[in-house]
Amino acid sequence: MTFVVEVDVPVPMRDGVTLATNVWRPQSPGPFPALLVRTPYGKDDAGTFGNPKLPDVFALVAAGYAVVAQDVRGTSRSPGVFVPGVHEGDDGVDTLAWLADQPWCDGAVGMWGGSYMGFAQWEAAAHTPAALRAIAPVMTSADQYGAPWYSGGGALSQDAVLTWATLAALRNLRRDLTAGQGDPADAELLLAGLADPRLLHEPFPIAEQGAASRYLPWVSDVLAHPERDAFWQRTAAIDHAARITTPALHVGGWYDVFAGETLRSYTTMRRHGGSAAARDGQRLVMGPWSHADGTDLGTYPDRSFGPAGSIKAAGVTEAHLRFFDRWVRGRDEDAASDPRDEAHRVRIFVMGIDEWRDEVDWPLPGTRYTDYFLGGAGRANTRTGDGTLTRAVSGTEATDTYLYDPRRPVPTVGGAVLAAVPGTYPGPADQAEVETRDDVLCYTGAPLDRPVEVTGHVTLVLHVSSSATDTDFTGKLVDVHPDGRAILLCEGVRRARYRASLTEPALLTPGDVYALTIDLGATSNVFLPGHRIRLEVSSSNFPRYDRNTNTGGVIASDGEDDVVVAVNRVHHGPSRLSRLVLPVVDRPAEQSAVAA
Repeated sequence: MTFVVEVDVPVPMRDGVTLATNVWRPQSPGPFPALLVRTPYGKDDAGTFGNPKLPDVFALVAAGYAVVAQDVRGTSRSPGVFVPGVHEGDDGVDTLAWLADQPWCDGAVGMWGGSYMGFAQWEAAAHTPAALRAIAPVMTSADQYGAPWYSGGGALSQDAVLTWATLAALRNLRRDLTAGQGDPADAELLLAGLADPRLLHEPFPIAEQGAASRYLPWVSDVLAHPERDAFWQRTAAIDHAARITTPALHVGGWYDVFAGETLRSYTTMRRHGGSAAARDGQRLVMGPWSHADGTDLGTYPDRSFGPAGSIKAAGVTEAHLRFFDRWVRGRDEDAASDPRDEAHRVRIFVMGIDEWRDEVDWPLPGTRYTDYFLGGAGRANTRTGDGTLTRAVSGTEATDTYLYDPRRPVPTVGGAVLAAVPGTYPGPADQAEVETRDDVLCYTGAPLDRPVEVTGHVTLVLHVSSSATDTDFTGKLVDVHPDGRAILLCEGVRRARYRASLTEPALLTPGDVYALTIDLGATSNVFLPGHRIRLEVSSSNFPRYDRNTNTGGVIASDGEDDVVVAVNRVHHGPSRLSRLVLPVVDRPAEQSAVAA
């Protein structure tokens, strides 16, 4: 294979700024369809293109595509000021128009890339650019409030915000230092927070970010907008699904911080996309992966998914090529030869049996949303407590009580974190140590005598009360193995002030009982015979989410002396049906084989 490479091609934007762009194209007359990636992480960084979660650039060029990589405004070799999200719509549209006008391009363009590179795709697609035929967003979101910066329950995703903002501020500072500006001492402060995340996350108030705010003022804006207001709506492409006409290949991971939004983007576009092609052309791949690097083999310290769980086994590059050949190149005849393209739009990794499976759609047709009721005599604290989880409603009214102290939060152990936090790692971590805390309620089912598959969106309905005017309630779905490992599957949070609306907060009346609905995300897992289904309930999961200070005020601005200790209660029984709602899927008996 031979190809032509052009480096730092200046692409003009409507306001006169030119963005640095690299082009790889086959060494033949052309013209070619083009595939565009727009990145803030450096178009010349080999790590961007060597990431196994993304397609192999050389394979794309070998297949006859021109591959185009661009530094977004204010990053790497592109001039301007980097303000996350603000320019990606207009700059994406201008770049797509420039590409379609090049003599080596046939006018058809697709976009690809993960994380922030996915934001750029969605924001461009929401403008309905003429040249854009398809997008392939990997581990990303079309609603940045929902992920990664906040959550569907209204809590700040503190790990994601502060880790990413510190890295972005450090890149901006390096640009300033190169230009003879900035303070080298700030680099030491930023690097110290990355080296020891406790320095980044533990101090109150979290709004005081110092060096990060100086070199990325956006982080202060994020903390100043805890509601899903106009600040977030302006970049929420998902709100404009009806005008997005491009098919999309969604790639996500069950332990990715973007998992829920990846699935919501798929289902929203399937129902409300702006064209028949957009609605019919949605494709979804979900594997047992987290967002962080180093998990591409599907192997974690507490849980291995075997060789089938790797990114390589998922065939990400091949999936991209099939998708782009169909929707960018227009090879409709290929669809009939690939059953995954029409009959099976969805490919998921089913944990427990540790196998890939092709499905017709998501949510899986025939899913039975099944209630598992919380029970016990009111002593569910810790895994040795009396909390139960049963299909039948308990005949006894009971209340489980614990103290939530923001100065002593329940530590994050694994799960959907953007980066590793001290003493843990992203993904399916054992929760056994967390479950020894008296501020963690555990509701556990009996050992199973047959496999139970849970594939889909998991919901928790809690009847709660608090001594505070605002507090959080968290939930985790856990697979308890016969050897005692309590492996996290999915998790969620509900900030009580946002129980009815993410835009119109309402405080609690202390002592009153409220029904809260908590989205615990989604998973696909077969609970095997001998395993037990467990629910954990608490009021913190830090620093996955920020600590609610329980004051009812501005959480980001509360200092340590402001915080209030809350007495929180979970009520259950015949009159208050606190319950875990699991998406149960019936499958043939042969799928119950124990995974290796």
